[in-house]
Amino acid sequence: MKKMEIIVVGGGIGGLSLALSLHQAGFKVRVYEAVRDLSPLGVGINLQSTAVRELVELGLGDALAETGIATQRLNLYNKFGQLIRSEPRGMAAGYRWPQYSLHRGRLQQLLLKAVRERIGYDHFRGGLTFTAFEQIGGRVRGRFHDRASGAEVIDEADVLIGADGIHSAVRRQLYPAEGGPRFAKQLLWRAAVDAEAFLDGLTMVIAGHFHQRIIAYPVAKAAGGKLLTNWICQMTVTDEAPPREDWNRRAAKDKILAAFGGWRFPWLDVPALIEQSPDIFEFPLVDRDPVSAWTLGRVTLIGDAAHPMQPIGSQAGSQAVLDARLLTAALIETANPVEALRYYDATRRPVMNDITLRNRSFGPEAAMQLVEERAPNGFVRIEDVISRHELASIANSFAAAAGLDVETVNNRLSLVHPGQQTAYQSPDV
Repeated sequence: MKKMEIIVVGGGIGGLSLALSLHQAGFKVRVYEAVRDLSPLGVGINLQSTAVRELVELGLGDALAETGIATQRLNLYNKFGQLIRSEPRGMAAGYRWPQYSLHRGRLQQLLLKAVRERIGYDHFRGGLTFTAFEQIGGRVRGRFHDRASGAEVIDEADVLIGADGIHSAVRRQLYPAEGGPRFAKQLLWRAAVDAEAFLDGLTMVIAGHFHQRIIAYPVAKAAGGKLLTNWICQMTVTDEAPPREDWNRRAAKDKILAAFGGWRFPWLDVPALIEQSPDIFEFPLVDRDPVSAWTLGRVTLIGDAAHPMQPIGSQAGSQAVLDARLLTAALIETANPVEALRYYDATRRPVMNDITLRNRSFGPEAAMQLVEERAPNGFVRIEDVISRHELASIANSFAAAAGLDVETVNNRLSLVHPGQQTAYQSPDV
């Protein structure tokens, strides 16, 4: 029997994870990426245990352990650095798989290396920008523009998957009148810098409230006992959304220090972290409104192309990996690719649409805003401001909706190989 052929548009975390998953399942896959030579750019990303489980099934457990930091705890603080909630993460929380904090560019390189080794260098093609698709009979034809030669490249397959991010050209063909992303009137300033460890060196911290906050966590070991530390300063602005060509532009330290210069806590000196950073980048906080379908015949979407969301609860990268595995599972279970894509859409899209909207309300970090509203001048005892039960309810509600609770992640069958046990990830990673 002829193997199903699949075109993946986009070589980001979702697209590369999908390529590895499809190859593992025995499909013929070709990846097209607009950037000719991917370099390890970007800042930090968190992979939840549910996503790490899938990457372990793809044989990447050791590589992840060598590349990132196995995060043990998440601490939420108010703007004065007073502890609101501390919760274990990964294996410390009872998951059978760690939660990893990694440098996004290094994670992408790790996935790319595996893709090239497994599906072949010729099947990952960089420098080719997707322009259009057309469905002809039982096939789908993708058209690409070679940025170096100017030539048009055409490829045909049984299925085409858009994994090309928030500005997805595949999605734009499905929804030509959609327009640009939705700006949430907030800016993010981000950097990764070698710094002394804070707290125990294994903790992610979020401090502040909805309109102004700092996020920091280590993503890799660095020279001299330091840790490569990812930080984000985020705040509400009155500006209009910057044009797309200005996304990821370098930001002046003075602008950030004017807003966060007083954020010095016993466990982290935020201004010092900002001063130490050689390059700081500015991003708008954006997402897109949920749509009524990701799929049209033999074409569908995954990751940020399908459900671009605000970066709340460390969701985007993890959910892209889950998309990849669930889509692979649908294609395995249903011989007719049109029916398989329709099933994937019908089961996955409602869940992700709900999470996208929940993230607009601060997701699991909503407790920080409640504390700001109830105790804007700080507190003596957090229990006088918000009960342990209310804190746990907020966190557990989001985890259950997103499929991130310990019981669901540990006890579900393998998404792609239901009859097999997932390889256990040992605690000493």
